[in-house]
Amino acid sequence: MAAAPAVSIAGLEKSYGDLEVLRGVDLEIARGSITALLGANGAGKTTLVSVLSTLLGADAGVATVGGADVATAPADARAASSLTGQFAAVDEVLTGRENLTLVARLRRVEDPSGVASRLLGHFGLGDAGERRAGTYSGGMKRRLDIAMSLVGDPAVVLLDEPTAGLDPEGRLEVWEAVRELARGGTTILLTTQQLEEAERLADRIAILHEGRILVEGTLAELKELMPPARVEYVERQPSLEDIFLHLTGRGQQTEEPS
Repeated sequence: MAAAPAVSIAGLEKSYGDLEVLRGVDLEIARGSITALLGANGAGKTTLVSVLSTLLGADAGVATVGGADVATAPADARAASSLTGQFAAVDEVLTGRENLTLVARLRRVEDPSGVASRLLGHFGLGDAGERRAGTYSGGMKRRLDIAMSLVGDPAVVLLDEPTAGLDPEGRLEVWEAVRELARGGTTILLTTQQLEEAERLADRIAILHEGRILVEGTLAELKELMPPARVEYVERQPSLEDIFLHLTGRGQQTEEPS
């Protein structure tokens, strides 16, 4: 018997006055997988994430997170999930360790200091743990933000455009953090406008357009929707990102394993 999905959405609708933002969204996300939700600005991505995180109420439809209905059991849904928004929510006056310890205490987990140490090490921030978060790079802040979202071991992590505004190196740091989450069995819903981000990270991709899911599947399944490819031989010139990563010494570290 197939396991119940980590996230289940059926017929979800949300409007702001006369503006229909979600117009009957249907989506299921398997446990332990990464699903990328693609969509342009205004497609409804952030609104959908806000409903799943119980920050907004839907007008119609049903959504469950970790088996808990976000409308009728919001506390259970919040306990099963965590949200990382478009901007890092770290306190820049506190150190990295203090940020994590504070969240651990708010979530009433046992051994807040031990939890902070484990997460700092897990996300490669051990050496920076005693520094003020305001001294961190953009990528480090986002990694700390994601680490904070894992306090309490939520089953589902909602990432709303986690690499927005980051430079190429910071984006790669966050991508590796997301991969590490998935390797640990965490279910991830990732909203993004970056097609490469979806290709590199997601097990499945859903395209949200004008408040509805147009299509959902693996990258290979989505490619089958296109006309047959033509074989052409072209010389590939390095992109500006390739040049940047090469000159800053990051190029060799970003190659995908064969």
